[in-house]
Amino acid sequence: MKATVNEDCIGCGLCEGTCPDVFSISDDGVAVAIEEDVPEDAEDAAQEAADNCPVSAIVVE
Repeated sequence: MKATVNEDCIGCGLCEGTCPDVFSISDDGVAVAIEEDVPEDAEDAAQEAADNCPVSAIVVE
């Protein structure tokens, strides 16, 4: 499973708060996802972050 954040991100921090193992806020003020596969124990939280993103900027597949 991979997570990506697109250019629609507004940097609200919800994803980082929900799943800090996968998401962080960059120096540019927007979210970024780890480059490697989402750890198995973080998959549910990563999906929750994607589902709750206010601008639907996260894709988990």
